[in-house]
Amino acid sequence: MCGCRLAVGEYVICSSCNFDLPRTNYSATPYENEMAKLFWGRIPIEKAAALFFYRAHSDSSRMIYSLKYLDHPEIGELMGRFAANEFMRNGFFDDVDMIVPIPLARKRKLKRGYNQSMEIAHGVSGITSLPIKDNVVKRKSFTASQTHMNRWQRNENVRDVFVLKGKNDLKGKHVLIVDDVVTTGATVISCADELAKCGASRFSVMSLGFTKT
Repeated sequence: MCGCRLAVGEYVICSSCNFDLPRTNYSATPYENEMAKLFWGRIPIEKAAALFFYRAHSDSSRMIYSLKYLDHPEIGELMGRFAANEFMRNGFFDDVDMIVPIPLARKRKLKRGYNQSMEIAHGVSGITSLPIKDNVVKRKSFTASQTHMNRWQRNENVRDVFVLKGKNDLKGKHVLIVDDVVTTGATVISCADELAKCGASRFSVMSLGFTKT
């Protein structure tokens, strides 16, 4: 975040930046917070939490920018572990059956070389031992960047953008959907709607950043 050299035992962020990280603390109130309310009445949401409040061009946004655009996939895994360790203290992962990272379109993944949500999921799985299911849904097409879109444009941009891959039985499963940043929840909802067709009955959502709209 600050660009300074890390001390021995530090990773991704230094102790000072860790102290200044604008935490949401949503994992302590995962059933009722601003992020969880995005999904009320839209999907069968159980819990939702992000590690920090995301604001473009802020110090904390540098981690997300480096992860997505500067070829630093290791940030995703390390911050996934970092967040998972904090969330576990509040029992956030209790009763979750599996992790599904938000998939990237094939062209974008080829260009970037990796899926940042998958990297975060690897970190979370490394701490929780929850299995990652990356063969359930895929992104049908390359959608336009949502950075400068409003809530309604975001909803339209990801409507029906996911499709099931093969035959999967998720009947009665509690699925944790992992993304890098959640803003309106439109992408997560579109993915969850598709997973529900496989029988998934409950969803929790986890991300590194949450943008207040």
